[in-house]
Amino acid sequence: MLTRYRVIQRLSTSISWDSSYIFLQTLRQKTHRPDTCGWDGLRYIALMPQTNLLLGVNIDHVVTLRQARYRAMPESPHAEPSVLAAALAAEAAGADSITVHLRADRRHIQDADVYLLRKSIGTKMNLEMGNTPEILDIALQVRPDFVCMVPENREEVTTEGGLDVAGQRDALRRTVKALSDNGTRVSMFVDPDLEQIRASAEIGAAMIELHTGTFANHTGAERDAEVERLCAAAELGHALGLQINAGHGLTTKNLPALWPVPHLAELNIGHHLVSRAVFIGLHGAVREMLAIMATYRN
Repeated sequence: MLTRYRVIQRLSTSISWDSSYIFLQTLRQKTHRPDTCGWDGLRYIALMPQTNLLLGVNIDHVVTLRQARYRAMPESPHAEPSVLAAALAAEAAGADSITVHLRADRRHIQDADVYLLRKSIGTKMNLEMGNTPEILDIALQVRPDFVCMVPENREEVTTEGGLDVAGQRDALRRTVKALSDNGTRVSMFVDPDLEQIRASAEIGAAMIELHTGTFANHTGAERDAEVERLCAAAELGHALGLQINAGHGLTTKNLPALWPVPHLAELNIGHHLVSRAVFIGLHGAVREMLAIMATYRN
């Protein structure tokens, strides 16, 4: 479904936010979906901070909750929470893209979820995937806006560590070309290792997503050292013409410590937002994150 965003008004009224705001309206085809208003499909998107740093909301763990009860009954009319409702709530709160990881073991996101989201969301879709023929075929059919290539280990709870691009150059190069030729921009999820950054550029990736798990899981001198590694990786990636994204373990509390890293374009955040949503709703969680992201100065 096609969507056009237009900046229609810069608000000058007094609002309890420190940064400037813009008001966005979305013009959609008329639909009976409950998230749209009744007149000509006009839908208003929430006020959000004006910032150059984009937010991709990963909704995998919304589906983890659904699968906990309805894994054996995917067609049940009672299956909840709805992956589409989660995506639309994130969009309404100001998310710039929706991220889902279609894993080989289908532990959360299912094929049907990917197809449903692709035809229904109004922002961009970012599909995380391992480099397997089966998932590649689906990605070529769905044609997401972005694909982020990630490592997969069936024993892990979530993706841990970056992809070894340098060790899989030939296989990844073929996948990047297939996806790029099909209209999808491709990213490599990598540790802040300079060899992996160079390899990502060499195989034709348009973007890298810096793995921030080590940063998130440490404090003090260890975190400071990881920030230095992230800075060096971002500088090199930028010099090589790559878009610099980041994600994994990021929260509203640890995010300001990441701000020394230059050239950040987009953050992909999931678990923290879903966790906060338990208490303040997904809309509130996304808005809370955007408020922190508005303090980033590149």
